[in-house]
Amino acid sequence: MPVLVSRLTPIMLAPIMLAPVALAPLALALCIFTFGSAAPAVSQTADRPLYLNEQGLPTLAPLLAEVTPAVVNISVESHQMADLNPLFNDPFFRRFFDLQPMPQQPQMRRQMSAGSGVIFDADEGYVLTNHHVVENGDRIIVTLKDRRQVDAELIGSDPGTDIALLKIEAEGLTALDLGDSDQLQVGDYVLAIGNPFGLGQTVTSGIVSALGRSGLNIEGYEDFIQTDASINPGNSGGALVTLDGRLVGLNTAIIAPSGGNVGIGFAVPANMVDAVVSQLIEFGEVQRGQLGVTIQDFTPDLAEALGVDSGVGAVITQVEPDSPAEAAGLLPGDLIVSVDSRPVAGSADLRSQIGLKRLGRKIKLGIIRDGEALTVEATLRKGPQLETSGSDQGLGWLSGAELRDLQEGDPLYGDVSGVVVAQVDIDSRAARSGLEAGDVILAVNRVPVASVEDVREQLASVDQALALTIQRGSSRMFLLIR
Repeated sequence: MPVLVSRLTPIMLAPIMLAPVALAPLALALCIFTFGSAAPAVSQTADRPLYLNEQGLPTLAPLLAEVTPAVVNISVESHQMADLNPLFNDPFFRRFFDLQPMPQQPQMRRQMSAGSGVIFDADEGYVLTNHHVVENGDRIIVTLKDRRQVDAELIGSDPGTDIALLKIEAEGLTALDLGDSDQLQVGDYVLAIGNPFGLGQTVTSGIVSALGRSGLNIEGYEDFIQTDASINPGNSGGALVTLDGRLVGLNTAIIAPSGGNVGIGFAVPANMVDAVVSQLIEFGEVQRGQLGVTIQDFTPDLAEALGVDSGVGAVITQVEPDSPAEAAGLLPGDLIVSVDSRPVAGSADLRSQIGLKRLGRKIKLGIIRDGEALTVEATLRKGPQLETSGSDQGLGWLSGAELRDLQEGDPLYGDVSGVVVAQVDIDSRAARSGLEAGDVILAVNRVPVASVEDVREQLASVDQALALTIQRGSSRMFLLIR
């Protein structure tokens, strides 16, 4: 059976009320415990993090009383074109059943969905959530724990990390402090707080199962915390909290062979959230710098071929002309082992580390060349990738696709003029439309394109349908996206 790795799809709600949760016909035995006020038996420390209640039993209630007011429910109202059966376009079918004439304008269907969010700045009213929770939303409503409802403004979002930033105007907010996710260890206790299945605020517990998870093809930049704390649809954007009450992750995705939780959930680490949010506040988007290299994982076979000791890192296979990498003196065959003194675990880790650095930032790269350890400096510049954000709606047609200009060394360079599809995120709009990595986009709605900027300009004027002329290998075809 194939294993489904998926984002936590926001729960779809009926236009007026929450969709009911179906329960098995068996009677559910509810165990209700009433505790008196709890107090720590001793001071709360790393080796004794739990409180004891009046009966001497461990409880997390005092901690949750402090942190749960910072976790909110998010309702998103959007409008989508209603799908019609093609038979309704058949004049004979309509005449036979005496149907009313088809409307001239496409019918829009109102849709409600729900997710979770975390207040991380009470003074400014900033709320964190996932990009996929608020994507294409016309109205965003934040419901606080005390049941106050506030309209939220989308400050910005980053599809590459699936992080979005909202702002609300309200008094008496409670915020969570960001923890240092780099200090997490496998086995640390964590709590997942969110709004699963639209039920309302729910808390589950577990441990950190793994760190630095990547290669799941959920997001463009992956460095996930894996946890067995129960995470379900509707938990998207909720908090992953340590037992000292600090936010260390933003719940994002699960592995769900049967569509439900099986104890394998993923959260975006707080340090990645911090790096992205600072740019969303300043620019409303993430302005990423690019190094300009093609890389692959460092393996024992490569170590033998390059004549260096086996280890971890990312090997440079190609250096782009006129790139920061070329200016820094990097060469094919160099092994990158660190970025700003932080070790590089592989190609995905290097991509994530570089992707979180600001445009124009100077970085120090630790490399191994011919067995000798060196340090080089590079200044990141704007790269050719097509970046999308919540405020850049014109690129929504190709959401999930990463584009770059056709370059020397590409198979079709010099033969055609177009834009290369460098990567397509799984389950994205581009992937569902049939776009594949390696495709070369030659024209948008029959208008030839020669650069990513040309694609941007053409997408901005697309209304109801997008026709791409693409080159795939030796074949040329049209791809229709609606």
